[in-house]
Amino acid sequence: MLARYDSKNVLIGSALTILATALSLLVVDIVFPGIDLSTFPAALVGGGAIGIVNAVVKPVISLLSLPLTFLSLGAFSLIVNGFCLWLAALLVPGFKVSGLLSFLLAPVLLSFINTLLSKYFADKFPSYVTDEK
Repeated sequence: MLARYDSKNVLIGSALTILATALSLLVVDIVFPGIDLSTFPAALVGGGAIGIVNAVVKPVISLLSLPLTFLSLGAFSLIVNGFCLWLAALLVPGFKVSGLLSFLLAPVLLSFINTLLSKYFADKFPSYVTDEK
């Protein structure tokens, strides 16, 4: 059976995803000194920018860097993730990524926290985040 998409559910689901990413960014800002977020609205815009960069730019970079990722047994994907975070930070005023440690490890923590928050939102609001009703 095909899932029926309601524009309201898609909009609220997207807002919850951006909110989870923004909250994750705020935690990463606390943990890594090289990540600098000036305000909560910058974190929200940063969450949207990360989503756009991950949807548009990251697949292309991942495909082009596939030989390096294969040769490094997947370690090069850390650089791809760091580059995508840095690129998103370039697009958002009030969001800055500096330092090698932040470039390489902040995306790992961001993904971990974002996964936990997304799971929480999916459990709390299942009709907005998943296809099941």
